Amino acid sequence: ALEVAFRVRDEHPDCHVFWVPAVDATTFENAYREIGRQLEIVGIDEDKADVKLLVKTALSRSADNWLLIVDNADDVELLFGTAGATPLCDCLPFSHRGSILFTTRNHMAVRKLDIPKTGVIRVADMSRLEATELLQKHLDAAQMSDSEKMTTRQYLRHCRSSDERLIELLSEDFEDRARYKSTRNPVAATWLISFRHISRDNQLAAQYLRYMSLLAEKEIPKSLLPPGKSELEADKAIATLKAYAFITERTGQESYDVHRLVRLAMRSWLSKEGELEACAASLIQQLDKVFPFPKHENRVLWVTYLPHALTALAFRDYSTNDAAKSSLLFNIAESSYILGKYEEAEAMHRQALKLRTQVLGAEHPSTLTSMNNLALVLNSQGKYEEAEAMHRQALKLRTQVLDAEHPSTLISMNNLALVLDSQGKYEEAEAHLNITVK
Repeated sequence: ALEVAFRVRDEHPDCHVFWVPAVDATTFENAYREIGRQLEIVGIDEDKADVKLLVKTALSRSADNWLLIVDNADDVELLFGTAGATPLCDCLPFSHRGSILFTTRNHMAVRKLDIPKTGVIRVADMSRLEATELLQKHLDAAQMSDSEKMTTRQYLRHCRSSDERLIELLSEDFEDRARYKSTRNPVAATWLISFRHISRDNQLAAQYLRYMSLLAEKEIPKSLLPPGKSELEADKAIATLKAYAFITERTGQESYDVHRLVRLAMRSWLSKEGELEACAASLIQQLDKVFPFPKHENRVLWVTYLPHALTALAFRDYSTNDAAKSSLLFNIAESSYILGKYEEAEAMHRQALKLRTQVLGAEHPSTLTSMNNLALVLNSQGKYEEAEAMHRQALKLRTQVLDAEHPSTLISMNNLALVLDSQGKYEEAEAHLNITVK
C-alpha cells in the first residue's frame, strides 16, 4: 500500500493521495480532519463540525483525482457499525474520479465490503529467501556482529531456547516511527487487537482459539472441538478464525493449522489473565468426551487425535477433574500400547491407575481394568515379575468383586497364564488356562 501511494504520487502529480488509519473511530476522524484542512474545507475546525460528513461530501464532489487508502480495516464492528454508532463505511466518499484502497487482515471485512475478486490482492507468506532479504535490508554490519548489544546469532539462540524466552522477546517494545502512535509495537501484542475483536463478536471462535493453543499446531480436527449450539454456529466460529488468519484450513479436510507464534501468544495471554487453569480443565473434559477407546475399526480417528491429546496432557495438572484425566490417560495409554510405544503406555497407565484408585477406589472395575492393562504393558517389556504380581492382584480382586466366572475375571486368569508361560512356569500356566477353558 505504501508502494502504491508513492508510485501514484510520482506518476500522477495531479492526483491527491490520502492515508486514513481505521485503527479506531478517533484516529479515523483525526485523519479526516487533516484531509479537510489540506483541502481547505470550510468549517472543518469548528467545534460541532461533522468532520467525516464534510470530507465525504467534498471528495465525492471533487473535480480532482484522488486515492484514499484506508489502512488496518480489520474491525468489522467499527467498519459497519452497531446501534448508536455511525459505521465508518458510511463516511467513505464515492466518485468516478476517486479510488479507495483498503488494507486488512480480516477476510470477513473483505466480504462485507463487497469487493469483487479481481479487486482483492492476497499477500502470501514470505519464502525463507524473501524473509532473509527483508531482514538484511534493515540490518547493518554492526547489528550482525556488534557484541556490545546482541548479535543475530545470540538472539536466535535465545528464541530457540524455550517458548517462554521466545514470547518474552516478542513482547518487548521497540522503536518504529512508521507505526501509529496509538499502536503498541511488540510483535506478540499485535494479535491481541484481533483477538479482542473476535472475543467481542464471536465467543465460540475465541473459545476455539483458546483450545487450539493447548493442542498440537498441525492438523487439528474440527471434531475435537465443542460443537456449539449448532453446526452453523461452529462453522461461523471457524470461519471467523480463518478470516483473521489465525488458522488455516487444510485443503479437502476439516482440520486446521495454527501458527506457532499465535499459539504462544494465546498461551501467554491465558496465563497472564489467569484463564489457563479453567481452559486446560475444560479442554481435558472435552478430549475425554471425544477420544475413543482405541480399536482397529476406529484407528484413523484415534491416531489423528493422539498428538493433540498428548500435547494437552502437558497441562493436566491444571485440571481438578481426576475422573476425566484418568479416563483420557487410559485411552491414550492404550493407543500408545497398540503403536508399540510401551514406555509411554506404561507411564500413562500408572498415572491412570493411581488416579482411578484415588477417585473410584482400589476395587472398582475401572481401577482393576487399569491394573490389568498396565500388567499387559509390563509383560510386553519383559518385566515379567512385576507383571505377574499385578495380574495376581487383579485376579484376586476381580474374583472377590465380580465372582470367579465373570468374563473380566477369566480375562485376568488368562493374562496371568500368559505371563507365567513367558517365565517358563508351564504347569501353573496350564492350570489357569484349563480353568478358563472350562
